[in-house]
Amino acid sequence: MTNLLWPGDQRAGEHMTDAALLRAMVAVESAWLEALAGADLAPGDCAATDLSNLVGDADGESLAAAAEGGGNPIIGLVELLRRRAAPAVAPWIHRGLTSQDVLDTALMLGVRDVIDDLTAQLTQQLSTLSALATAHRATPMVARTLTQHAAPTTFGAKAAVWLNGITDALEGLRGLVTPVQIGGAVGTRAAATELAALLGAAGPADISDRLVRSAATALGLDVRSPWHTTRTPVTAAADAFVGCTDAWGRIASDVVTLVRPEIGELSEPAGEHRGGSSSMPHKRNPVLSILIRRAALAAPPLAATLHTAAALANDERPDGPWHAEWDTLRTLARRTVVAGSQAGELLAGLRVHSARMAENLRMTDVYGEQRATAELAGKAASATYVGAADRLIDESLGRAERILKNR
Repeated sequence: MTNLLWPGDQRAGEHMTDAALLRAMVAVESAWLEALAGADLAPGDCAATDLSNLVGDADGESLAAAAEGGGNPIIGLVELLRRRAAPAVAPWIHRGLTSQDVLDTALMLGVRDVIDDLTAQLTQQLSTLSALATAHRATPMVARTLTQHAAPTTFGAKAAVWLNGITDALEGLRGLVTPVQIGGAVGTRAAATELAALLGAAGPADISDRLVRSAATALGLDVRSPWHTTRTPVTAAADAFVGCTDAWGRIASDVVTLVRPEIGELSEPAGEHRGGSSSMPHKRNPVLSILIRRAALAAPPLAATLHTAAALANDERPDGPWHAEWDTLRTLARRTVVAGSQAGELLAGLRVHSARMAENLRMTDVYGEQRATAELAGKAASATYVGAADRLIDESLGRAERILKNR
């Protein structure tokens, strides 16, 4: 998948593309059909039916066009599956489900795969930043506050701050739950429970629970009561994705400052045609950082849309807020993967110019606070003025090491 106006979109691969989501929707229908058969609520033939063979990527365009008629793509998908399935199987497809069950659960499948990808990216970045902080623990540089030279620090201390953000982002991802959403027409699982009761099953409500657990296991998702109008799984994923782009944006913001020619303390990794200008051949723009900052700027409004939709969810299926979520979540997820890939490349190839850092540190007298403190204490100033930087670096490294060990 590519996007002419979102350079780098191809880095997200097939995550939550139309084709991937269509396959996920069919997987949900298959898992539910198999669960019905496993509970003896549908003919045995249903258990052996592979619905994925009935739908191909080429069907996506016609399903997308037809979706306008009912407001979602599931209605047309169910019609297509029943039309192409064996006569003995067709009536049982989607029985006990509703469109929201299939669409929400398919989106959770897409979110789960994105989480796996982002987790791998962040894990690698923890290792990269840990090495950077260790290597430059004692590399002196000037710290800047409100754009001005402030006091001495080390580049290792700065890298440790970056590391803390990446650790926070990874912890946020690890706390996510991706549950199935199966509640039937109005969230009560009425059709599944009624079917079990009419077929003489003992404990129809228990049977409906078992169906959900079976489908969740087949799909590799978590089990949860219907969350059809409680959109926490969606907003929690959005918040975790924004936590990632926040962390990467914070790093990129430092980089775009420190690569300025008049500062020159860092350089982005070189690449063929990377950072070029259409009219100024001498330029080498920090394009990775620029694109990462773009994602960090665009992600929070997308998450805000999802929170607004969650807050305005009404009745037993919202009239518009639910629909606003789908592509918003997809867009946020893909852009997060893209930014993560770009951040990984940036950090892996970042070049540190230690001599320029030392030179810039000497440009300004940044020891006024130290002298004032020494005068107050009536003592001579210390040889260095980086405070507890070593200890703080060690704390950041230790935290990263612990999260890496608990994969």
